[in-house]
Amino acid sequence: MTDDDSSAVADATTAFLEDHEDGERVLEAVLEVDVDAETWTFDDVALDSGTFGELVSRGIVEKHDGEYRVADEPVVQAVLAGDEIVTESTDAQDERSFSFKYDIDARALSALLGALAVVAAARMLVYNRVFQRGYVVSPGNDPYFFRYWMERLLAKSSGPTDYGVLVDTGWTRPSSHATNWFLAELLGGDQWAADIVAAWLPIVASVALAALIYKLTVLLTRDVRVGIASVLLFAVTPTHVVYTELGFIDHQLHQYFWLGVTLLTLGWLAVDLQHRLETGGVVSDHLRSPATWVVACTFGISVAVGTHAWGGSPLLLLPLAGYIALRAAMDAREGVPSLQANLPLLAGLALGAVISITLNVRWGWHETFVSATPAMVLAGGTVVFTLGELWRRREVHLGGLVAVEAVVAAIGLFAFRRLRPEDWAAAQQRIDDLFFREGASETMSLFATEYAVFFGPLYQLGVGFYLGLVVLGWVVWLVYRRYEPGWLLVGTYTGYLLVLAGIQVRFASQLAIPLAILGGLGFVYVLSAVDLARRPVPFRGDSPSPADRARAPSLASDGGRSEPSIALPDGRAAVYVVGIFLLVFGMSLIYVPGLTSDVAYDDSQVAALEAIDDHAGSVEREYPSNYVLSEWGDNRMYNHFVNGESQGYGYAQSNYVDFVTGSDPDGWYDRFDGRVGYVVLTDVERDVPADSTQAQLFERYGSAGNETDGVAHYQALFVDDDVAAFAVVPGATLDVSGEAGSSVPLETTVSVSDESITYERDVAIGDDGQGTVTVPYAGEYAVGNQTVTVSEDDVLNGQSVSVGD
Repeated sequence: MTDDDSSAVADATTAFLEDHEDGERVLEAVLEVDVDAETWTFDDVALDSGTFGELVSRGIVEKHDGEYRVADEPVVQAVLAGDEIVTESTDAQDERSFSFKYDIDARALSALLGALAVVAAARMLVYNRVFQRGYVVSPGNDPYFFRYWMERLLAKSSGPTDYGVLVDTGWTRPSSHATNWFLAELLGGDQWAADIVAAWLPIVASVALAALIYKLTVLLTRDVRVGIASVLLFAVTPTHVVYTELGFIDHQLHQYFWLGVTLLTLGWLAVDLQHRLETGGVVSDHLRSPATWVVACTFGISVAVGTHAWGGSPLLLLPLAGYIALRAAMDAREGVPSLQANLPLLAGLALGAVISITLNVRWGWHETFVSATPAMVLAGGTVVFTLGELWRRREVHLGGLVAVEAVVAAIGLFAFRRLRPEDWAAAQQRIDDLFFREGASETMSLFATEYAVFFGPLYQLGVGFYLGLVVLGWVVWLVYRRYEPGWLLVGTYTGYLLVLAGIQVRFASQLAIPLAILGGLGFVYVLSAVDLARRPVPFRGDSPSPADRARAPSLASDGGRSEPSIALPDGRAAVYVVGIFLLVFGMSLIYVPGLTSDVAYDDSQVAALEAIDDHAGSVEREYPSNYVLSEWGDNRMYNHFVNGESQGYGYAQSNYVDFVTGSDPDGWYDRFDGRVGYVVLTDVERDVPADSTQAQLFERYGSAGNETDGVAHYQALFVDDDVAAFAVVPGATLDVSGEAGSSVPLETTVSVSDESITYERDVAIGDDGQGTVTVPYAGEYAVGNQTVTVSEDDVLNGQSVSVGD
């Protein structure tokens, strides 16, 4: 068909839609029949004769060999979708079909932008807790480790090209730290830039990841509705929201993003090859395309950067190895030359391995065994694809290939253990750290009995988990029956991450990425099952035939679609859609606000921080004399803002519990020996002994009572029902005269946090008629029938003050 003919069909289709309110429905009915057959009859279409005759008279439908067909199906599809009509040669269209260009209609674009906005909004529920009292307060404890290194690098570097600061750091998450620093340098390299990166990078990375999920979903399903549903499910997945909420700058955001890039690039390579083979092409067509090698290079970069993003990165290379093994078997089954077909994958892995090892050798990044993992996967992949090619040529039973692949894996592990014993020991240590560390909620299983097995996934991943699980079963059936390397990829990663999450729930956030694709497909299918939406393309039977794809190249691309547009329900249907939406998304919408708030710091904690920060500044304390001792889960936050030393929390983890449960806080003052300048105590739900430090400080603010003598070295700076902060001070020593053997009462009132606190002690008078007591507060004291004024300098410098002079 000529360009003029295509233009005429486009004009006729546009005019038909303008003249008929139900024109979209009519054209969809015709297209649905046209996809299933080369030609068809009037009886195959559920239309009245008048409407059908008009389609023929306008040239939208044409007669062919005594039957009918759509005159130019791609053009009609494009007009329905609102896409620009491209009149190019078939080859040019094929190249466009496999590009990364988003070629979607205005309605789908609006829906996508709206879904991405939901991704951002769900992670910004803690906005008022992140931006408060002039601070950018990251939720949780670990983000301050990454802020520590970002600010250290900014202080040492002279600009974004000063890569020397990244060399020989001993990090286990080097690419995460390097990315944070580089972005902050691009924004100016000052404290404002560091705060902006800390606050907003998790949001930006999550939105970018959501776009990758959308792209991969549409690539696999050829259905933008599924793409939008997948993004929305991802947007409100509780566990993922918590780890990527506003201010939560950690290795997770880097890890998740690069996992998304890996999945998309591998998916693109798989689907591109599949589509070319289904449309009569050969493997060499795939290899000759420049886009293939651009994608392969991007894949390689994602492998290298992802490997250095976090300590457990080899765990995310294992499903890649599993995919390679299964892909070799699938290729052999279908008669596809696996070594040639997967050459871009191997090339990308080779690039990733070279970059990863180079960063280790030249810059000292990560441990050797971690940086070498891509190379090990490359070696194994090359062997496996070679074996797949041999099996294809000899037509041997595939069970033998799978068995040999298992033997290859075992030999590889044995050789690694024998040839690199030090690296093997390091790998075992890393496994122990990941799987046998206790004391954190993220180390429990996704299916923990604490949540009755069923509710753990619901709590962490939402109803989308169960939808995705059902679709995962369909994926297994699909790849068993047909050549679907793209779905094999998603199924392999989902199954593997499901097992990891079953061991430790921390991996549920990674699982949420491929699971969103399956859950989105399941959601649209549920709507179609109750006649509220068209059935998703993958569930409409067998894949389109090569002839169908040749006549409608948009089916072969994520850039086009088999769906003409997103149809909006009306009337009662809209009510039903909203109801099902709330059923599927409702649990997540309930859990997300609570989970995000749980890890964010409330106003009282930040007020305590502000009081400490102000005090440390006013008395010019420097580290370590301004170190804050607190619960280990909050420790990095307090120290980040007060002294900048938030690299670790080991001292707090080792000493805080003993301190608050002990009964001698002044004895701890001697043990601190200048190591601690402030302590923060938080409310506990259980009853505590009256003589414990928790009771003496948090409940009585150091005053005597309940058979305790009161404390001498802890000055309350902030008090609240939930938090109390104290400065550790030498205290002023009062010299008191009185009757030998008597006890002289001492009392003062101070204002802390707009609350009056009464501090009381008894001074024991010795046989010589003299007694001393150390007090932590400045102010006017009533001592017996006398008064004395204690200055702040007296308290801070440990001065002696005589009563009665």
